[in-house]
Amino acid sequence: MNTIILSAIFGVVMMFTGIFISNRAAYKHVAAIALLVLLVFNIYETHGFVLFNVNADYFLHFEKFGLLFTSICIFSTLVYVLLSGKDIEKAGANTAEAFALIFFVLCGIGIVTSYTNLLMLFVGIEILSIPLYILTGSDKRNLKGNEAALKYFLMGSFSTGIMLMGIALLYGAAGTFAVEHVASAGMLSYLEALGMVLIFVALSFKVSAAPFHFWTPDVYDGAPTVITSFMATVVKVAGFAAFIRLFEGRLGTMGSQTDRLIAIVIILTLAFGNLTAVFQQSVKRMLAYSSIAQAGFMLFALFAVNDVAKEGLLLYAAAYSLATIGIFAVLAKMDDMTFEGFNGLAKSQPLIAALLAIFFLSLAGIPLTAGFFAKYYMLAAIIKTNHYIGLAIIGVLFAAVSVYYYFKVIQAMYFKDGNIVLAPVTNSFKYLLLAVAVIIVFLGVYPNALLSLLYF
Repeated sequence: MNTIILSAIFGVVMMFTGIFISNRAAYKHVAAIALLVLLVFNIYETHGFVLFNVNADYFLHFEKFGLLFTSICIFSTLVYVLLSGKDIEKAGANTAEAFALIFFVLCGIGIVTSYTNLLMLFVGIEILSIPLYILTGSDKRNLKGNEAALKYFLMGSFSTGIMLMGIALLYGAAGTFAVEHVASAGMLSYLEALGMVLIFVALSFKVSAAPFHFWTPDVYDGAPTVITSFMATVVKVAGFAAFIRLFEGRLGTMGSQTDRLIAIVIILTLAFGNLTAVFQQSVKRMLAYSSIAQAGFMLFALFAVNDVAKEGLLLYAAAYSLATIGIFAVLAKMDDMTFEGFNGLAKSQPLIAALLAIFFLSLAGIPLTAGFFAKYYMLAAIIKTNHYIGLAIIGVLFAAVSVYYYFKVIQAMYFKDGNIVLAPVTNSFKYLLLAVAVIIVFLGVYPNALLSLLYF
């Protein structure tokens, strides 16, 4: 509850900051301080300290997994603001309002990680989504951004209608919006089965799972790079928290057909994401397709829904978010976002090139990075189910495919010559980027530093 109320308050504070403070550079510092306070109070709530004692038992339930997941999202957002705050200033004229919308997104994330009621799922998803429609089109001078915002709004509205239809069907079958009474035992009725499928489709749209992913490349490519960084990381991983809370403990009652459905979606997502990313010429668009492929790996947690899957999803959320935010922070400072634009970066900016290499290695799942254990836990979760082991093998094969297009960037930085056009980079930016890389390597060596927080 701390996160939901405080993030809403801080969002309002950021809007008033835009009225009373004329120095746009100060907005980043105000937002960073607010995010730090938000993170501290969310961690306190994980240990039982509730700042706002509101009785919401029928609607929300705050337990360690959801609170820890929220902490990862808040920390990733803090890193995002510290690294990309100056780029947010350039993305549009209303900088303070952009930061306010980011806090409102975090409010939605606080709801989707803790809901126990289907209406709260809807409210959380909408609070999370509506600010993103605005942020996507924040640069009014960019026609591609305006087109991306319109496309995102129309497709998002359509998926919301599908979700509401699914919720209505589940209410008609169960007579309640409480998640615990949805598909709780026995054979599902036709209304329940159709309702769950419709919500599955709507949430698949939110996390860019195939075949509901077609909006992702155009929206990610058209939006300002700094906004794409937030959409592709914090917002995407929050959708999986919503997935887990709804389907946990219910997949077994839904029959083997559900396993087949999720397995097909996973394979399609991995195939579309990885195979299409191979042929991209723009690194930004490649990362858009890569995010689809990463969503396929995170769907392993939904397929397994066991303790290993939940641990893996936490680690995956941290590893993927931090690495991708680091990459986009550098990408936002480049004029040429093609692979050729990275040619010779290791000669002109050796530290940044080395840190980018770590981020890409983590996304590829190379050992000694957090991405390796993130993928390992996902595959281990599938193996623990003792069926559909072939799905784990398919995951390994597509992980090998992803190595190809991630290493293309590393090859360009270290083995090709070129003239890099990079915006001025401060020492503080480099130190922050270095700190993010250290966290990724640390989690790659000692993942229990994060996972132990789930139990202690």
